[in-house]
Amino acid sequence: MADITHLPMEQLQDLEYCIDSNPPWPETILLAFQNYILVLGTSVMIPSLLVPVMGGNDGDKIRVIQTLLFVAGINTLLQALFGTRLPAVVGGSFAYIIPIVYIISDSSLQRISEPHERFIHTMRAIQGALIVAASIQIILGYSQVWGLFSRFFSPLGMAPVVGLVGLGLFQRGFPALGNCVEIGIPMLLLVIGVSQYLKHVRPLRGTPIFERFPVLICVTIVWIYALILTASGAYRGRPIQTQISCCTDKANLISSAPWFKFPYPLQWGPPTFAAGHSFAMMSAVLVSMIESTGAYKAASRLAIATPPPAYVLSRGIGWQGIGILLDGLFGTCTGSTVSVENVGLLGLTRVGSRRVVQISAGFMIFFSMLGKFGAVFASIPFPIFAALYCVLFGLVASVGLSFLQFTNMNSMRNLIITGLSLFLGISVPQFFNEYWGRNRHGLVNTNAGWFNAFLNTIFSSPATIGLIVAVFLDNTLDVEKAKKDRGMPWWVKFRTFRGDNRNEEFYTLPFNLNRFFPPT
Repeated sequence: MADITHLPMEQLQDLEYCIDSNPPWPETILLAFQNYILVLGTSVMIPSLLVPVMGGNDGDKIRVIQTLLFVAGINTLLQALFGTRLPAVVGGSFAYIIPIVYIISDSSLQRISEPHERFIHTMRAIQGALIVAASIQIILGYSQVWGLFSRFFSPLGMAPVVGLVGLGLFQRGFPALGNCVEIGIPMLLLVIGVSQYLKHVRPLRGTPIFERFPVLICVTIVWIYALILTASGAYRGRPIQTQISCCTDKANLISSAPWFKFPYPLQWGPPTFAAGHSFAMMSAVLVSMIESTGAYKAASRLAIATPPPAYVLSRGIGWQGIGILLDGLFGTCTGSTVSVENVGLLGLTRVGSRRVVQISAGFMIFFSMLGKFGAVFASIPFPIFAALYCVLFGLVASVGLSFLQFTNMNSMRNLIITGLSLFLGISVPQFFNEYWGRNRHGLVNTNAGWFNAFLNTIFSSPATIGLIVAVFLDNTLDVEKAKKDRGMPWWVKFRTFRGDNRNEEFYTLPFNLNRFFPPT
């Protein structure tokens, strides 16, 4: 038995750079650009789905994409400097889709016959809902309520939640890749081959370029391949959905983009406010808070940092609420959450440096203002990103499951909690999503649209269902007798900022701000 024993390890050992260590400057800049490329997938997909339904044209779509990237850069910088200080990119979230679709289908907006005018009024309604709903995260964060609630977390409760943050995004993996297999399959095989089988090959001065830059290398190769297929007319006469998935810039981003455009607050006009819209949006804010909590736990492990204590977690959630407020003020068409794919990239490249993410925020802001240049990168076909997601989401899921090493998995109690939370976390949202696809409305379908959107959003989130099931069962089943089996002896020291000496190294605010905002 001694030969197969692997002792629990607080920190991953085979990562090259931790949160406070930095690669050489050339590597840092390339790694930052790699993060920027990766965040484009979600930043382009969400506006591409929503803007046409809102009545917007191609020009409106590229403007929303630019705004979303600009605010994502600001939010990422704020989070890395003053929030959790983890190397986490904060970008657009799919969790807001259901409330936004509810707002779009509002009868008062649908009565507007002129498409562009309907787009403007719908955008203002979404902005108003985001501005009001952001108060939930701001209050829960800065009042330390979310930190107090996190005292109910344990390694056993967090493992399925973090796991579902990755596994719950499976629809954006192979199903999206399958929309264009001639691009997606080569990309998937290439990224696995380059990042895993060639990682020890160092052709340039000992730098592991295949391990450090698999996204840049593979995206460039497959993007050129997609350009050749598009230029040769391979998709001429094919169904429109195939052309949108496979062709480069089928969405007309490059031709519609201005050379220079500076996003600014209230650029769509004054927001409009409706109680129903705001209540519906609050569900997405709660979901994004739970998903971000799981992503922060994964990011801390991949950055060789301690799990963020309650005070730091609350601080990060508070700043994320401010980020959603900025989404509402600028008009990004969606709210913010931690980018799961960029968290996975920390593990794939073995670089958890905070500086890399801060510089990537600069790239987001810079290219969002230079419309044509940003649109060139945004024209990458989505199946290329979907292939990357298959690897990166799976990596984040496995990081979540690694928390189980601190628990007793020979305990039937723990096996039931883990299995039930994982299964229901995948099964319940899948049922809600299938019902949505068949009937064009969610399973909850009363006369109160805001109520429908609220419950359908909550129960369509795998991480949220996982948290409800895992934390409830973990804190009600034989709690005292199972304290050691739950992993609490290891976890309890990370509840408070002073509980572990390393917390100060990882999470202290810059510019000596801890003098004015001491940890509680």
